[in-house]
Amino acid sequence: MRLLFLGDVVGRPGRAVVAERLPALRERWSLDLVVINGENAAGGFGITEAIYEDLLAAGCDAVTLGNHSFDQREALVFIERAERLIRPVNFPKGTPGRGAALVEARNGARVLVVNVMGQVFMAPALDDPFRAVEAELAACPLGEGADAVIVDFHAEATSEKQGFGHFADGRASLVVGTHTHTPTSDHRILPGGTAYMSDAGMCGDYDSVLGMKKDEPVHRFLRKLPSGRFEPAEGEGTLSGIAVELDGRGLATRVAPVRIGGCLSEARPEFWEI
Repeated sequence: MRLLFLGDVVGRPGRAVVAERLPALRERWSLDLVVINGENAAGGFGITEAIYEDLLAAGCDAVTLGNHSFDQREALVFIERAERLIRPVNFPKGTPGRGAALVEARNGARVLVVNVMGQVFMAPALDDPFRAVEAELAACPLGEGADAVIVDFHAEATSEKQGFGHFADGRASLVVGTHTHTPTSDHRILPGGTAYMSDAGMCGDYDSVLGMKKDEPVHRFLRKLPSGRFEPAEGEGTLSGIAVELDGRGLATRVAPVRIGGCLSEARPEFWEI
């Protein structure tokens, strides 16, 4: 099975590069499943129903979220009918939407997609992410309830992400970090067979500060006061994420970073580019 996970879509450049690049990549690489983090897709803060539908139309099978899940107020309503829109599973009981979804891949496989938010340096402070995902893995185990399991660990601290990767090793097909908008180079397969990457990066304009126009963040670092709003940068976007190939048990056999377009050095999965 071939999986592609793409990091946080930030504003118009992120949406544009997904719409431009993903449909062709889906066919060229014969992808069975594509998951995208969309929590910054609407002007850098949250997601709208129209953007969610656009991501699905571009070839995405599931959209995960994070700390900006409900920044767009309409998300509180439409998330209930958006079956493939997944907010952090460790929100309090009664929060609209779902924290996990069983999605059918193009090859017919059942893929459990779980979104969870870390606790270290993160706000709002949600419930224990380890216990929350443990419950989902117990309810739908890899190899029994699901043919593959993807966990988007939306968190700030690399240590917390790495700890969770080892916690889920052998029980998830992929554990990938989001939130920091900066791709890490530690993509690998853990000893138990779980593909891991501390952060998938973002789909957005990297000539920026985390996808935002540079002047306001730099001003705040210098003056310690805001002078205006954060606004998404407007340059060419980079498609950033991780490519994973699984065996019949749902465990990883090959993994590679993906960076296409924009100002970062390009990276493609050579094992799919033959």
